[in-house]
Parts: sequence; C-alpha cells; structure tokens
Amino acid sequence: RWAFHIDSKNFSIRYKSNMFSEELEKYDWDETTRFISTRTAADVRAALRKEHLSVEDFMALISPAAEPYLEEMAQLSHRYTLERFGKTISMYIPMYVSNACSNCCVYCGFNHNNPLTRVTLTMDQVRAECEAIRELGPFENLLIVSGEHPKINGADYIEEVLKTARPYFNNLTIEVGPMSTEEYERLTHSGLNGVVCFQETYHKANYRNYHPKGMKSIFDWRVNGFDRMGQAGVHKIGMGVLIGLEDWRTDLTMLARHLRYLRKNYWKTKYSINFPRMCPAEGGYQPKVVMSDRELAQVTFAFRIFDHDVDISYSTRENPTFRANMMKLGVTSMSAGSKTEPGGYRSTPDALEQFEVSDPRSPKAVTEEIRKLGYEAVWKDWDKIFD
Repeated sequence: RWAFHIDSKNFSIRYKSNMFSEELEKYDWDETTRFISTRTAADVRAALRKEHLSVEDFMALISPAAEPYLEEMAQLSHRYTLERFGKTISMYIPMYVSNACSNCCVYCGFNHNNPLTRVTLTMDQVRAECEAIRELGPFENLLIVSGEHPKINGADYIEEVLKTARPYFNNLTIEVGPMSTEEYERLTHSGLNGVVCFQETYHKANYRNYHPKGMKSIFDWRVNGFDRMGQAGVHKIGMGVLIGLEDWRTDLTMLARHLRYLRKNYWKTKYSINFPRMCPAEGGYQPKVVMSDRELAQVTFAFRIFDHDVDISYSTRENPTFRANMMKLGVTSMSAGSKTEPGGYRSTPDALEQFEVSDPRSPKAVTEEIRKLGYEAVWKDWDKIFD
C-alpha cells in the first residue's frame, strides 16, 4: 500500500501511503447518480439472488426500482442480522463534553459563528456526568462527543476525558475532530476502543459550501481520517453521511465504496454505519433533500444485505415507533436516554443541544420494549483483556 516518489531535483525519496481520497477520484458523482437511476427490476432481482453483493448490486437495492421489493429485502435483512448478531441490540449512550468548535458548518448548532454559550467540561464535571449516566442504566458503551476545536478539545483534552471515564465504562468511543495516526494510536493506550466520524457528504465539489471554515473544510483531511484510524489499529470505526445535504442515494453509494475499501485494507477492524437524518438546529438551516421512513428502511436493508457483519446503528434522532419497527430488520445498536448538550446529564443542563432528540424515552423504557419484542439489550460486548 505504499507508493514511492523520487524527487530528482532535491535527491530525496518521499514515502506516501495510498489513501481513500485517491480511490474516490475514480468515481464521478453525476455518473454514479445516473447509474443508480437506470437500475431495473431485473437488476434488483439479480442482486437479491446473490450471497455476496458488489457495489453495483448495492446501487440496485437503493434505487427507485427496488421499492416494490422492500418486503423481500426486509426478510433477507432480517435473516442475515439473525445469523450474525442473534436477537440482540447493543446499547450505548453519548456524553457531550464540549461545544467549542472552530468550524462553521452551516447545518450545525455548534457552528463557530452561532452566538451561544460555549461549554467545555472540566474533569470533575466529566466524572459527574459519568456518575449520572451510570445511574440511568448499566451502560458500558460510552460515546464521547465534542465539537472540533484543536486548541480547546483536541487530542490532549480527549485523552484526559478518556482516562477520567475509563473507570466507569468498559468501552469508550469518541466522535470528535479527525486526528493524526499518531494521536489515534496514543489514545488507544488511554482507553480508546472506537472512533465515529461522519464524512457528512462525499460530494467533494459541494463539500466546501457546507463547511466554509475550519479544519473540517479540508475534504481530504477528513475523508482520509478513516485510513489514519485503521493505521493506528483502532478496534472499531464508525462512519456515515448526513442525510439532507446531497442526493442520499449517491452519497450512500460512496459510503458503501468507502466501507468496502476499509474492509480490504484494515481487515482486523470492526465497522459500524449510521445515516442520521437532519433535525432542526440553531441557525435554521433547512435540509436540501428529505428521506422518508420508507427510504431509510430501504437503505438499512440494502446495507445489511451488502455487508452482513456491519453494525447498523440508530440514534435517538429517530422516533420510538420507527426504531421499534426496525429493531428486527437490520438495526443492531441503539442509543437511549441521550442528552446532546455538554453536561446535559448533570453539570450544565441549560447548554444548547446539538440536535433535537426524537426519542426522549428513558433507557429503562427502551430496554423494556426490546424485551417485549423478544430481543435482548446488550450492555457490554467487548473488552480489552490483554495489552
């Protein structure tokens, strides 16, 4: 995976690792969109007969031509989910530690230009949040979320948070600004198990329109962050796009290509995917496109049929009824009792939330529903025993 570049003028050799940004250059956005739109019922039936799908097959399953086949897709998705995961739903909870952000994402409440009180938790406040979460339920999977401000909540701060939270939880995942390979590797020795990062959109030409300033405006730095996670030996990588920015079918095809690329190159790593639909946020940005519940179900089925082993996660962005309906049909992990503002569980309950929660039920209520549906809520599914 290494390319060698010889600089004859300066008589030096530079080593350059291949990254996904180079792979992405092979695919044209508009061409991909056209290909999806021309899929036929025959293409869909052919894909459903296969045990292992190509990306082209996946494109057929998310195309308009697949809409009449949703019931068949749901049954197949259910079958593969039972084979790989059994009747289980892995539970996690987010803990927001900072809304300080140097980015100006037009759709996000944490936008640097928004006039809101910025909160970054101290380690005493982090401990208080951890204790409050432990009182909510037997959570062991904690997702640590932060705005992206390298000087305030960069690698050093996140390392402190990880060390503070580790005595309370067995599995720690972060959703923060992309880091270097060296920083990710350092954090794996401080309790880090997983990293979640949303590319938001793979439409490189329009990406800058949504992210005009800050480190997030650098498309290649963000999209290659997943390579850096893999190189650092991160145990689990979570990925996704933000539904509402660009054509969701094309964006999710790029996500499927990215997932297949990562599986090939970092095969020791586990993967999860999520497709959050845009919710109201401070600033009043309105989604460019809207995905219906039926379309979200179609995408969920398609990804399960495309990748039998990937963890498919639904957050509290989705409403209770829809989450319950999808629980048996492909979803394998869910959050519950979520607060989306820094210190929301105990420390600073009046801080601005990042997005509006659609499922406000307590963890107890969610797990009771899981049991009624004949499934088991799993609080801990991985632990690092040996260093």
